[in-house]
Amino acid sequence: MDRNRIGMDAEQRAEHWLCTQGLTLLQRNARCRLGEIDLIMQDGEQIVFVEVRTRSGRAFGGAAASVDWRKQQKLIRAARFMLSRNPHWSLYPCRFDVLAFEGDSERTPPVWYKDAFRP
Repeated sequence: MDRNRIGMDAEQRAEHWLCTQGLTLLQRNARCRLGEIDLIMQDGEQIVFVEVRTRSGRAFGGAAASVDWRKQQKLIRAARFMLSRNPHWSLYPCRFDVLAFEGDSERTPPVWYKDAFRP
């Protein structure tokens, strides 16, 4: 399976898993010239920008470690753009979560890093 397909499958699994945790999908694959946000969800009174990562193993720090400072800055810029395009979202506090899938099993639940980083 190619990288794009693996990523798309992980995003679909993440969306489903987060919905079972009580979050509501607002937008998937939100793209702009500043970057892309995998999932934008609502968790109660919070807007959640979700980065989904998948790795077959923990080499080089694993899935969550791949969301380095540079990637965080890109996500922050993209989120600010999305908030400017959807001003009603700006009424709510926001957070950045990372959902990390590691290993090959589709039955393995992700590791959910709530409020993984801040702008």
